[in-house]
Amino acid sequence: MRSVIFDLDGTLADTSGDLIAAANWCFSEMGSEARLDPMRDAATSFRGARAMLKLGLERADAFDAETVELWYPRLLTAYGDAIDVHTRLYPGAIEAVEALRSDGWRVGICTNKPEGLAETLLQKLGVRDIFGALIGADTLPVRKPDPLPYTEVVARLGGAVGRSCLVGDTDTDRKTAAAAGVPCILVTFGPDGEAVRDLAPEGVIGHFEELQGEVARLVS
Repeated sequence: MRSVIFDLDGTLADTSGDLIAAANWCFSEMGSEARLDPMRDAATSFRGARAMLKLGLERADAFDAETVELWYPRLLTAYGDAIDVHTRLYPGAIEAVEALRSDGWRVGICTNKPEGLAETLLQKLGVRDIFGALIGADTLPVRKPDPLPYTEVVARLGGAVGRSCLVGDTDTDRKTAAAAGVPCILVTFGPDGEAVRDLAPEGVIGHFEELQGEVARLVS
């Protein structure tokens, strides 16, 4: 079976607003003046909770690795408590996924968001049922860019790695696809914009209307 595997944050959904809100709550609770900006720091939010904590604390000249580790689970809890306040699916995302399914493709998600949070978010967005499998950051002992999460989600779909591709938005997704030996399609509507072209992916799309054509071109 042919399959298409999607990243979640920054690819299917813009989750930056809720992620940054959770980080800023942590800074406030710490008594720190550090704050992240939902627009300027969107790219950092898609690189995870620790990256956000590190950036904010560095700006306040208060970075300490132990502080990051202390607040990491608290940030995840705060995020889970308000996971869909600002988050929106990108225009055309679900229509594109449904079109692939109608054409016989199997679809899954491989994300570095903790599995429980990814499941919760997709349920709240009302789209969990259209994805046949999901692998999160803590589903396996390793996470992207290690290829195992990718190959495992393809296997859970009943697909063949050699007849699959990865759709993402960052260098992590590019490296994951390269490690798995599969084509990578990167989106330009994420925070890195057209700069993803510098990563030399096999495909690039500026809107989900372009996805089906790119997938058909890259996967036999």
